[in-house]
Amino acid sequence: MLDRPATDNGPPTAAAIAGAVAAGQLSAQSVVEAALSRISERDPVLNSFTAVTEQRALTRAQALDQARARGEPLGPLAGVPFAVKNLFDIAGIPTVAGSKINREAPPAARDAALIERLERAGAVLVGALNMGEYAYDFTGENVHDGASHNPHDIERMTGGSSGGSGSAVGGALVPLALGSDTNGSIRVPSSLCGIFGLKPTYGRLSRARTFPFVASLDHLGPFARSAHDLALAYDAMQGFDPDDPACVDRPAEPVTPELARGAEGLRVAVAAGYFKCRSGEACCAIDRVAAALGANRDIDLPQAERARAAAFIITATEGASLHLDRLRRRAGDFDPAVRDRLLAGAMAPAALVDKAQKFRRWYRDQVLKLFDDVDAILAPATPCTAPLIGQKTFMHGDVELPVRANLGLYTQPISFIGLPVAAVPVPLEPLPIGVQIIAAPWREDVTLRLAHALETKGVVAAMRPPV
Repeated sequence: MLDRPATDNGPPTAAAIAGAVAAGQLSAQSVVEAALSRISERDPVLNSFTAVTEQRALTRAQALDQARARGEPLGPLAGVPFAVKNLFDIAGIPTVAGSKINREAPPAARDAALIERLERAGAVLVGALNMGEYAYDFTGENVHDGASHNPHDIERMTGGSSGGSGSAVGGALVPLALGSDTNGSIRVPSSLCGIFGLKPTYGRLSRARTFPFVASLDHLGPFARSAHDLALAYDAMQGFDPDDPACVDRPAEPVTPELARGAEGLRVAVAAGYFKCRSGEACCAIDRVAAALGANRDIDLPQAERARAAAFIITATEGASLHLDRLRRRAGDFDPAVRDRLLAGAMAPAALVDKAQKFRRWYRDQVLKLFDDVDAILAPATPCTAPLIGQKTFMHGDVELPVRANLGLYTQPISFIGLPVAAVPVPLEPLPIGVQIIAAPWREDVTLRLAHALETKGVVAAMRPPV
């Protein structure tokens, strides 16, 4: 396995684009037109987009150029194209959430809160992205819109359920995208597509005007091709929003100014036991990241396997509750694999759900105690590199496991208790794989400082797509 050169980072970053637009070196219109051209040329292969908002994007770009001509200050993401998983409301478009049923819904009346915040920072929305049906997916395969394709090998999965987001950023169609993460749906595509992703603390970013999956587990967050871009997008989206009952009334805590501090003073450990890697690629990635950060201590997350089992129960039952009416009326219009998991969740005994929730509270308390002694914990993001589209099983050490259920093997025990995690890409050949940097609640600064330090050292980087 060979690293690509650390400088081989492909197209301009969001930060570089915004700087050039603000300085008048590039027009926002030219940047957006170039992005639309790339989408038109490459998306027929990658299948990242389900809708392209071309006229809206061009109108927005022209308004930014006019504002700059008037001498008005532009935001930190001026002219940066971005796209969103199609469970985000986009005014004028039905919010399909990867489903057949939702295509009959009326167009959204207003953009999702995070779209509004990114656009206030100067970014330009260019479209909606493919995803697994109702976000109940780890593969990036959608029976209605087709699978998203991995930009590093189009025969392979992107991971899911934010597959189009991973493919669009990994394939350099856009420098930024938004996705959701319930059990790993930001971190899995980040790992398989070789890009950076951030799952913030539960309650940090507003979920207002997005289609839910599991309300007690759903997070929203960004994808990017650099840690700096990830921090810029995250900072632009922070802030309390009363329209999301789970959003915590907590002051914004900008991370971008903290990146230069890198790993200074941070204590890092490696997750052991349940999280011990069993593939050569995952072990190689963990070893390189741990060595670069001086992480020579192992740490156990107590009963992580049980945590994953409890996450499965809560996911299935809450998801089923949301979709009961659709299941009664239109069961035949679901992806059969999604339908069957939801039906199973609908029949789960209440006593089992109660037990899972009680364990969840205990497990969170135990894991939080670990952060008395460390600032961050490293773990694999996925148990393997990207499987082939349609592949049913993979080898996890000497055990054969189903792909669909187990790409989130390492992510579910973390999202289950709402911790912030940055997924960072280790650029192995021929396929990348990711590492999770896990921190205590509200310490996104720790995850992003470490991600930036690793990128500066050339240990992690977004791979240039061959497509």
